Amino acid sequence: MRVLVTGHDGYIGTVLVPMLQSRGHQVVGVDNMLFRGCRFGPGKSHADVELALDIRDLTTGHLGGVDAVIHLAGMSNDPAGDLNPDATHEVNHRATTRLAEMAKQAGVRRFAFSSSCSVYGAHGSEPLDESATFLPVTPYGESKVQAERDLMALTDDRFSPTYLRNATAYGVSERLRGDLVVNNLTGFAVATQQVFLKSDGSSWRPLVHIEDIARAFCAIIEADRTLVHNEAFNIGATAENYLIRDVAEIVADVVGCPVTLSDTAFNDIRNYKVNCDKFETTFPADRPQWTVRRGVEALRDAMVAQGLTIEDLEGSRLMRVRHLRQGMEHGTISADLRLIGTPEPLL
Repeated sequence: MRVLVTGHDGYIGTVLVPMLQSRGHQVVGVDNMLFRGCRFGPGKSHADVELALDIRDLTTGHLGGVDAVIHLAGMSNDPAGDLNPDATHEVNHRATTRLAEMAKQAGVRRFAFSSSCSVYGAHGSEPLDESATFLPVTPYGESKVQAERDLMALTDDRFSPTYLRNATAYGVSERLRGDLVVNNLTGFAVATQQVFLKSDGSSWRPLVHIEDIARAFCAIIEADRTLVHNEAFNIGATAENYLIRDVAEIVADVVGCPVTLSDTAFNDIRNYKVNCDKFETTFPADRPQWTVRRGVEALRDAMVAQGLTIEDLEGSRLMRVRHLRQGMEHGTISADLRLIGTPEPLL
């Protein structure tokens, strides 16, 4: 199968591409390369065909001969989304809709959309299945809701979108993100020998390893159409819902250091648990394999091997919103979040 992956050079994409290739697929990667310089370890992931292109500039011609689209590209979290809400909606919502329209016009039958459990927003401690009400509390979450609704309107016998509502991701990647809760807590523990909690830790969050996300995308595009046509799936494991303070305790135990609560700790209104039984029942062979504890152990080992420092963790290489702000200040990233100039080549 010829699969076009947007955001192939990102946090999840660099894990997904080799997995797709190992399953016999040819990968066409599309990425604006905003984060090409944000390396963590040696670069190993290469699509069969790579296009250094913003998804807003894709044309129908780029989709010729493509069997399936896996759409990862977008402003990737709530802080980055808050940086420029208009650009967030332009990229995450309107560009997604336009891409799907072009894919349908080009005869692409499968469209796997990387949505988010952020669409649920602020619900509380009752596990939510895919029928739960959308209550997004950020521009990022709102943009995912709007994109899902537009994709549903395009659905017909020739075009099958599927909505993968990913839990909060964690895990080692050559484009490691330090702004995700498990990665961040582990990074602080390794770099400072303390687990630093910025919130009061009382919020619930579903958590999922990026390899399990990647495996879910593979399963979706390979599945019988009747299983995935216009369907939403919470991606994660029902057992992997955690209070943030419990994640902090796991990290403290694995790394061997105390938990420290910030003097300005706040209550995070993003509070929800999700039920992932639908995916696990539909795709038992591709159900999640990782636990947070195993993920923290792997992160610790990789961070120690790379000699992670607090400057690395808090700098622009691992913190996406800081990378964007620095690029804007230096004139390499525009206000509407486009790369200015030639992207740094892969090594």
